[in-house]
Amino acid sequence: MSILSRLVGKRSDPQGTVRPLWHRIVEIAREKPWYADFGVADTVAGRFDAVTLVLALVMLRMERVEALIAPSVHLTELFVDDMDGQLRQSGVGDLVVGKRMGKLMSVLGGRIGALREALPSDDEALAEVLGRNVTLIEGADPLILAGHVRALAHQLDAVTDHDLLNASIAR
Repeated sequence: MSILSRLVGKRSDPQGTVRPLWHRIVEIAREKPWYADFGVADTVAGRFDAVTLVLALVMLRMERVEALIAPSVHLTELFVDDMDGQLRQSGVGDLVVGKRMGKLMSVLGGRIGALREALPSDDEALAEVLGRNVTLIEGADPLILAGHVRALAHQLDAVTDHDLLNASIAR
C-alpha cells in the first residue's frame, strides 16, 4: 500500500457503530413532552440537561454489560465531539473550549452517579436528584419528571443489547 493511499484511504470509524444510538439519544431528548409536560426548561441549559439525562440513562444501561463497555466509551466520545462543536459554533474560543468541555464532562459524570444512586430508590428520591440536576421551569413538579425518567430507564432495561446498539428504542 502506498503512502498516498494510506493517507487518503478509508479509515475505520470506531464511533460509527454507536453513531445511530447517539442520534437517537438526542432525538429522544428533543421530544416535546420533556418540555411541555415534564417541566424541563426549553432553553439551552434545559436542552443540554435533557440530552445528558437521556445519555446518562443509556450509559447506566450499558455499564451493566461487559460487551457494551467499549461502545459506551465511543458514545462518550461522540458526546464530547458534539458538545465541542456546539461550543465552537456558539462562539466559544479555542482557549476556553477545553475548560468548558471539562465542566460538561464533570456534569455528565455527576448525573450518571446521581442517577445510579437514585434510580433504585423511590420516586421522591429520584425527583430530588432531578430537581437539583435538571433546569426546570418555574413551578415544575420534579415528581412528574421522575415518573417519566423511571419509565425510560425501564424501557432501556427491556431493550436487548443488540437493539440498544442499533438505536431501536421505541418512541
